[in-house]
Amino acid sequence: MAEQNQNAIQQELKTRHVSMIALGGSIGTGLFLASGATVSQAGPMGAITAYLVMGVMVYFLMTSLGEMATYMPTTGSFSEYGNRFIEPAMGFALGWNYWFNWAITIAAEVSAVGLVAQFWLPHVPAWVFSAVVLALIFFINLFSVSTFGETEFWLSTIKVVTIGFFLFVGVLTILGVIHSNQNVMHNLSVGNHGFVGGFQGVLSVFLVAGFSFQGTEMVGITAGEAKEPSKSVPKAINSVFWRILLFYIGAIFVISALVYYKDPNLLSAANNNDITVSPFTIVFKNAGIAFAASLMNAVILTSIISAANSATYAANRTLYALAKKGQAPKVFSKLSKFGVPWASLLLTIFVGMFAFLSDIKGGSEAYTWLVAASGLSGFIAWLGIALAHLRFRRAYVRQGKDLNKLVYKARWFPFGPILAIVLSIVVIVLQDPTSFTHFDWEKIGMTYLSVPIVVIPYIVYKIVKKSKLIPLDKIDLDSKAEH
Repeated sequence: MAEQNQNAIQQELKTRHVSMIALGGSIGTGLFLASGATVSQAGPMGAITAYLVMGVMVYFLMTSLGEMATYMPTTGSFSEYGNRFIEPAMGFALGWNYWFNWAITIAAEVSAVGLVAQFWLPHVPAWVFSAVVLALIFFINLFSVSTFGETEFWLSTIKVVTIGFFLFVGVLTILGVIHSNQNVMHNLSVGNHGFVGGFQGVLSVFLVAGFSFQGTEMVGITAGEAKEPSKSVPKAINSVFWRILLFYIGAIFVISALVYYKDPNLLSAANNNDITVSPFTIVFKNAGIAFAASLMNAVILTSIISAANSATYAANRTLYALAKKGQAPKVFSKLSKFGVPWASLLLTIFVGMFAFLSDIKGGSEAYTWLVAASGLSGFIAWLGIALAHLRFRRAYVRQGKDLNKLVYKARWFPFGPILAIVLSIVVIVLQDPTSFTHFDWEKIGMTYLSVPIVVIPYIVYKIVKKSKLIPLDKIDLDSKAEH
């Protein structure tokens, strides 16, 4: 592959690409399958409350990212902002954490592709479908970023249209236009006025809600390859928040109204690959849509491919950014003639393929540990974004710059980043507190492995490179970030 002459990637992503990449990254199997389980655990109002709180936090987090991304658009924004606004050790740890998270996610998603595709062709080995999709994703990401953006735009559009259709059918059923045997008011008021399991029930769903919203932060990575980041990033942030809130809250409301919270299918959907137990499938079937299972299976298949596609892009660009800062081997900053970091792409796909092969070759225990290791990585990335924004804004003011000259200004500062920091820490710490009370070291390791994966590189880099917290008046706010 020919190396590109100019030392920069191509800025070819349009506003619609940026919006759909952020939107598509946060709408996946968690909504289509696991959303029913949240209703059964916390009740309809408990689930809606948890998603609302997390949605508000994500909005503020996105505005924090938007302020930095419009001021300093760059590929691999998390490591760059950590490097520049906190200290190099933080950028190093955040970057490698984020790359690892998405590289392992590729393996998890392509494994799921095989299971879902067997719905139609049960006699074909699952690994065949997985291998085909992995190869497809490699070639999509091998060519220009506009190819990736266009692919992701249409894959995400399918998901958005499906949710819109689901909400339309659901509202008609609730209003009685489509016949249903469900008692809507009874379903919505179960437990204590719609709350089941009390505060603990809401908290359990609160954790799931956080995972559901992960992926929205990809808008920060796309900023470096957007044609007009000053326009596309703010528009993506504002539109994505409202759409996600509408889709998640709307979908959970429809599920709560039309499926009784003790329906055994709701509980099994979260840990079951049988598409017939999806709450979406149940609602469609009750509305008389005979092909509901095949429809939802096709949608979930596109969702998985979309997630794997986005994961490959995010990991690839993050590794590229690390290499540009000298925090990864220089070879990973090499660009193809299409402006794609080809060496970073090859390593990312290799790691995803290796983890996937370890699963199908019987090394499921090693694979399970790899997936567990990436479990809390998204929350750690969010924590890093919030910390970087606090430092950025304080440095901006300390150095006498005019806040009114910011292209995009985060609202209610410093409430937003502080809320994100507090809630991210709560989610990380309370992921599985019972494992500590029972001294279950295996569960502790499985649940919290993401933490040492970030902390250890941070400490080692800090010691070896003598990295120190950058004083606010010394933070570089003037030189442009490298794309």
